[in-house]
Amino acid sequence: MQPVEYAERLTVPLRWWVQGTMLVASLWLATVVALPPAAAWALTALALALMAALLVGYGSAAIRVGDGHLTAGRARIGADHVGEAVALDADAARRLGGPEADARAYLLLRPYLKRAVRVEITDPADPAPYWLLSTRRPDELAAALQALTSDSTHG
Repeated sequence: MQPVEYAERLTVPLRWWVQGTMLVASLWLATVVALPPAAAWALTALALALMAALLVGYGSAAIRVGDGHLTAGRARIGADHVGEAVALDADAARRLGGPEADARAYLLLRPYLKRAVRVEITDPADPAPYWLLSTRRPDELAAALQALTSDSTHG
């Protein structure tokens, strides 16, 4: 078993937690004057739990390269079907994820991550021509994918 060469969780940024907390605080302020205190606190606690669950769930997507596979979110593909990986700057990632996107592509994009990696898919049975993956470290991910594909062709 090969060691993991790259692992990244696409967690939401701190500012989303701050903004969500302020939204919940605004909800508390609006309800505490209109409802009995116990109901206002219960509603606020429920809203806080819901906000936390949504942010943790949305930020739980992960990218992993290793063990002969690329895993991105729920998708997984073997190294023998991974082609060229290209690190993209913010502008190229925006274009490829928007106006120049292929509708068949697999996209794991997060709006708070501006850079991405385009991964060519060489499996003729796979309808996706490429995967577009948001990442904080596009150069490292592209290098790990290059190492993964060279290991699969030489091993």
